[in-house]
Amino acid sequence: MELLGRNLETIFNYCNRKFSLKTVLLLLDQMVRALERLHTKSYVHRDIKPENFVIGVGKKEGMVNLIDFGLSRRFRDKISGLHTPYRVQKSFIGTVRYASINAHFGVEQSRKDDLESLGHVMLYFLKGSLPWQNIKEENKAKKYEEIMKKKISTPLNVLCKDLPEEFQQYMTYCRGMKFNQRPDYRYIIRIFKQLALKQGIEYNSIYDWSLPDLISLEVTLFLIFRN
Repeated sequence: MELLGRNLETIFNYCNRKFSLKTVLLLLDQMVRALERLHTKSYVHRDIKPENFVIGVGKKEGMVNLIDFGLSRRFRDKISGLHTPYRVQKSFIGTVRYASINAHFGVEQSRKDDLESLGHVMLYFLKGSLPWQNIKEENKAKKYEEIMKKKISTPLNVLCKDLPEEFQQYMTYCRGMKFNQRPDYRYIIRIFKQLALKQGIEYNSIYDWSLPDLISLEVTLFLIFRN
């Protein structure tokens, strides 16, 4: 049985709620590949969030795994192989913080929505928060409506402000895809590998949580809580 470690939200908190560009690029490379594998099986995840990505343990500590397929759904017919038709659902599906704009409208989700949600996760990791976080309303329906309005009204150049241009390029690509379009995963991986090359970043599986100071902190916390 393969064991899995902590989820990325837990690790994000350990890292003072900020990941370096290097860590985000290392994560993004694996997360895009994980989504490609899922999509190849004719399923969309529909709930991309940090809690649904976990790292391995031991020799596989550098590996990122996608979990929790409770909301996943086939997007291709088993017999005909045809893509699910465009339609509007009755209720919101996913996690509101990271959901795509189409998900807010109740549109049947496709591969593009998984990738847009992943973009929101990456921006969250780099910035520490998203513009629509902490919106408070009297009820859930009103809160979701206000979050949707904020997502729609926030230009991508504002959402991606102070970040390398490749992140805005990625978000523009995801939001511009057609409903049944197959994402160009190689293109996505390539633009961020080119960014890593420009920044002198090596893809060596050394993440922020691999740093000695953080490891020492985790050991200290383990000893405190154990006693």
